[in-house]
Amino acid sequence: MQILVVDDDQLAGEMITAVLEDQGHQVFQAENALQAMELLNQQCAIELIVSDLNMPLMSGIELFHELRGQGLNVPFILLSGDDPVALRAQEPGLDACLMKDFSMDESLPAAIDDIMAARATRTC
Repeated sequence: MQILVVDDDQLAGEMITAVLEDQGHQVFQAENALQAMELLNQQCAIELIVSDLNMPLMSGIELFHELRGQGLNVPFILLSGDDPVALRAQEPGLDACLMKDFSMDESLPAAIDDIMAARATRTC
């Protein structure tokens, strides 16, 4: 699967990418939401977005709203150091909200499996 990782922290982005690549996914990285939107316009085969919450210029939540406003319904996972249950309650349209912590090597692949089992993937 082709996945877009959006994180302004280069080290965190690389760690998330490594977890996803270990699962056999092709990963594209963006350092901010604007770069993510450009990549999505260039790579129509992206099937899932994993985004950090707190980023400069545009937060992960704002990116989610912008993409939905454009009619792009790609599954969206939000990563945060904040309480993921509270964030998911505030944004029920998110496909998943995960704690950005040491357990991501297990929680992220599990969330992706759950989401993809429940949703059809996007086509160009």
